[in-house]
Amino acid sequence: MQMKCKKTHRPSRAGFTLIETLAVIALVILIVVMAMPSFFAWHMRDQVDARSKALLSTFAYARSEALRLGSRVTVCRIDAARVCLASGQPCADGIVDWACGWAVFAERGGKPSLLRAQPALAAVSIIGVQTDMTFTPPAGQLMGAFRSFDIEPRNPSKSMQGNAWRRCISIAAGGRARISEGACGATS
Repeated sequence: MQMKCKKTHRPSRAGFTLIETLAVIALVILIVVMAMPSFFAWHMRDQVDARSKALLSTFAYARSEALRLGSRVTVCRIDAARVCLASGQPCADGIVDWACGWAVFAERGGKPSLLRAQPALAAVSIIGVQTDMTFTPPAGQLMGAFRSFDIEPRNPSKSMQGNAWRRCISIAAGGRARISEGACGATS
């Protein structure tokens, strides 16, 4: 007679040990901590670019509406109630620049009519003229002279210094606006 030997099977260990799991968690935390400043810097640059493009498109829109409507169109800083702020008047959070938000008003029957508004974004500083800007028909010219706006992070960190974090919008007396990288008047 033959005897059959039973093979003993040890249960296999599936999964990770506690040490392995803690090592992976520590690595993930380290990567996240190292990436956070870059993420915040990228996010801030995106906000500066977005605000620059929004202001540029607002000026182009105001000029085109002055041509289309044949009436004066004004761009001004606004408060939360979408009312134009006086020169130097701060908005609700104490900001005195264009980060309060802005709006486009067309003159209709002697009264201003809201065409478009841009909300506030306090994280981005938009420094420029404090007065309203009026585009006039028939050519959409800007009343006054050449104007410019510096757009940059309000509280930049050391990694956000320099012209790469700034934008300049220049508006000619003819009403045409353009955007450039860097501070207004800075040489590249």
